[in-house]
Amino acid sequence: MNFRWSLVLLLVSPCLQPVASLLYVLTDSDGLGRVFDGVGGLSGGGATSRLLVNYQEPYRSQILDYLFKPNFGASLQILKVEIGGDAQSTDGTEPSHMHYEDDENYFRGYEWWLMKEAKKRNPNITLIALPWAFPGWVGNGKNWPYDFPDITASYVVKWILGAKQYHDLDIHYVGIWNERNYDSTYIKLLRYTLDKSGLEGVRIVASDNQWEPVALSLLLDPELSRAVDVIGAHYPGTTTVLDALKTQKRLWSSEDYSTFNDDIGGGCWARILNQNYINGLMTATISWNLVASYYDALPFSRDGLMTAEEPWSGHYVVDSPIWITAHTTQFVQPGWSYLQTVGHLAAGGSYVALTDGQGNLTVIIETMTHDHSECIRPPLPHFNVTAQNSTFQLDGSFASIKKLQVWRSQFNFQTQKPSFFHRLAPLRLLDGSFTLSLAEDEVYTLTTVTTGQKGSYPSPPPSQPFPKNYKDDFNVRNPAFSEAPNFADQTGVFEYFINMSDPGPHVFTLRQVVTQRPVTWVADADQTISVIGDYNWENLTVTCDVFMERRNTGGVFIAARVNKGGQAVRNTQGVFFWVFADGTYKVSNDLAGQTILAEGKSGTRAYGWHTLSLTVKGQLASGQLNGYQLWKNSVVLTPPSGWAAIGTHSFELAQFDNFAVAAE
Repeated sequence: MNFRWSLVLLLVSPCLQPVASLLYVLTDSDGLGRVFDGVGGLSGGGATSRLLVNYQEPYRSQILDYLFKPNFGASLQILKVEIGGDAQSTDGTEPSHMHYEDDENYFRGYEWWLMKEAKKRNPNITLIALPWAFPGWVGNGKNWPYDFPDITASYVVKWILGAKQYHDLDIHYVGIWNERNYDSTYIKLLRYTLDKSGLEGVRIVASDNQWEPVALSLLLDPELSRAVDVIGAHYPGTTTVLDALKTQKRLWSSEDYSTFNDDIGGGCWARILNQNYINGLMTATISWNLVASYYDALPFSRDGLMTAEEPWSGHYVVDSPIWITAHTTQFVQPGWSYLQTVGHLAAGGSYVALTDGQGNLTVIIETMTHDHSECIRPPLPHFNVTAQNSTFQLDGSFASIKKLQVWRSQFNFQTQKPSFFHRLAPLRLLDGSFTLSLAEDEVYTLTTVTTGQKGSYPSPPPSQPFPKNYKDDFNVRNPAFSEAPNFADQTGVFEYFINMSDPGPHVFTLRQVVTQRPVTWVADADQTISVIGDYNWENLTVTCDVFMERRNTGGVFIAARVNKGGQAVRNTQGVFFWVFADGTYKVSNDLAGQTILAEGKSGTRAYGWHTLSLTVKGQLASGQLNGYQLWKNSVVLTPPSGWAAIGTHSFELAQFDNFAVAAE
């Protein structure tokens, strides 16, 4: 970094040590640094916004305003979404636009809706898409999408074309395959396919993993270098590598943060946003995830910029990372440039400065010192930061600035009385100079921009547990979404279905639609499962009508006390009541069906509706089939609590109707 400093002696409060102030010069006299591309959030990887769509108004719009509305909350400038691949991608599955090779549907899932809501609030928002997984047909039965790169490229490009055709959404950037090996041939073919489809303006990010080996590949392969516009690294720890700098490509932290969104997490985010550029010349930083809107007991609980995990109550929490984001995004826009004079403070912390080239200047300072071991991927080290006086001298085209607006956040870890994004009195400059008394764990924005605002709404409703009595006959549905409210698919995809062959009571159902194991990102279960409800449920009755569509080998289940999801879904335990198309049933203590509690004849067949009822109380479980007791008093030792669930024995078509839970 290119900054100058000198020692200035000042009279200061006796509580501040040392009494010397370092001088930091902010100037554009030697030119500018790299162009700022924005701060964003990531919806996906996976199903992290699942519960958001179920919020009722006005709460849903309030949450969206805190995320995307300019000069209100986080004012995000980038939204990155998952191209759904029908597979588990961290906290659930997101549906593909092409479950099968001859199938196209650009209204599945909620990412289309989310992008439109973001763009409605910020028409200039940058939209990025990235696949985590692919439907099985893309890999032709293999867990590898590059064996047939033309098929994979066509699949991705169709999603981008569908975004424009059906939703008027322009996708600005597309990635390769999240945190997996890249293939140079595929990247080149993707560029060719984009251009051939009239999508020359869509840029490619590679490889959404580490800096290497993609940076070296770009240096060695000119054709590959022409195809890739941005090098995106995940959790770079604020640093980059020499090869990446040599490429002269834009460098992004294309996934970062991944931290519990308490105040410690907010402090971690403050350091990341500044030091990603200071240490690594990264001009965009994207938070995983956008909003923690998935069941709390799933992996990476509350790793969002804010929390919205209770659509049944309307409760949400505006967490500290929202306001830390605002320190940058409300006062700097994509297209502004960093000054070359940025860097670290002598007594700990950092500062960046950016300009729009038209006389506006924004300076962001952070003095985070807390041991951010919760910055988990990778942990950022402890920084020794002490109270300090820092003098900043504006030079070059900024020398004539007389006044700066001031916004401050104070974490106050010792007193537990934080203050976020508080507007202070404007700061008057003397000969282009100002001095700040900086304490530990503070964030300052000093700016010529006057449009900042700490937006607010009336407090949302209080937190409430999931309703103990819950029913869904899938007859009343929101046509904008393909999934039933509050069901969180963990393997497979459960979608609304109109059963035209049934003139009776089961015309509107929920159907599991994935029939081939996807090209997975993590180890999906061999069974499909969708969870719902309260993880603390112990004693409950689950009832559901089921319809198997695979003869002889088909099977479905309802379940209680389901204790795992996300990337741990293969190891899920609970009480699972299965019936099969060959006329048998079993009760297992695990999703894999290996720990058998009971089994026998059921008389169930495919292509007929059956009503299952499972009751678990204490250490005993009983089940009914079509109103008759099929088994009872099976002993259940573990787990003690968990969600309710539905699912299938394999990747197969099956329908569900009249789902109900009654919990004590």
